[in-house]
Amino acid sequence: MTTEPPQPGQPAEPRIPLPTALEALLISADRPIESAALAAATQTPEPDVVRALQNLQRDYAGGDDVPARGFELRQLAGGWQLYVRAGCEPVVQALLAEQAPARLSQAALETLAVIAYKQPISRGQIAAIRAVNVDSVVRTLLTRGLITEAGIDEHTQATLFETTDELLVHLGINSLAELPPISDLLDEDPDDEHA
Repeated sequence: MTTEPPQPGQPAEPRIPLPTALEALLISADRPIESAALAAATQTPEPDVVRALQNLQRDYAGGDDVPARGFELRQLAGGWQLYVRAGCEPVVQALLAEQAPARLSQAALETLAVIAYKQPISRGQIAAIRAVNVDSVVRTLLTRGLITEAGIDEHTQATLFETTDELLVHLGINSLAELPPISDLLDEDPDDEHA
């Protein structure tokens, strides 16, 4: 792989070995990449790129006392792509099944929003706002770790609920203060339009 000469007074960028550069490109691709595109990206003649790709294929396949990797490099559809090695699918499927929680129902999302904006809040208060029974939805949210018990209401002795840090992680925010103001989410009152 070649790099442009450094400008006077600037240090030269370190040269990335061709196999390392190819691995970086392949691991970031979601589709097969043609060897010509890999050659252009690495500024290396295409025959050298093809030889390096074939060497990577052999390295990943293992041999002698070296075990095969959990992935393989395949040439298909006019390009090159990394794939999970045949026989390794069960461990990948187990991980993906664990990481991909089932989607929440509309009822669960609405209940979660009520709790996020009104916490700490009791089951009865949630039900009054949503105008439906929320017992099973609250159990689901507790089971998934998105809400937790936050104490007891001293007047009604009802259990109070609040959201957990797990919800913040799923939403990609640091605190509930980053949620949009609820007034921005509500339709304007048509009676207030001409006030």
